Amino acid sequence: MVDEFSLMSWIYLLLAGLFEIGWPVGLKLSQNPQFRGAGIGMAIGFMALSGILLWLAQRQIPIGTAYAVWTGIGAAGTFFVGVTFFGDASSLLRYVGVVLIIGGVAVLKFAH
Repeated sequence: MVDEFSLMSWIYLLLAGLFEIGWPVGLKLSQNPQFRGAGIGMAIGFMALSGILLWLAQRQIPIGTAYAVWTGIGAAGTFFVGVTFFGDASSLLRYVGVVLIIGGVAVLKFAH
């Protein structure tokens, strides 16, 4: 059974991973001179928020697991944002790669 403190740590980690997606998107937006300042500001803000939430999550979650989950959510989420909104390459093998990332993260979570 998951206690309330541990559950909050996983919520922090999930949110940290989702905010991790924001900073590469901000950097991508900053490539357009019209959005340079806003994109860099967005990247810095999301990076800080993601880092704080990761720090909170690591109070209960082992560092290796927390980092793998955090980067896995960030990598997979950024891939999907890139394909959906920025026209990044999409192929079956790229999707298989993302599924392998998610599977590896799941194994770390459930292997105690």
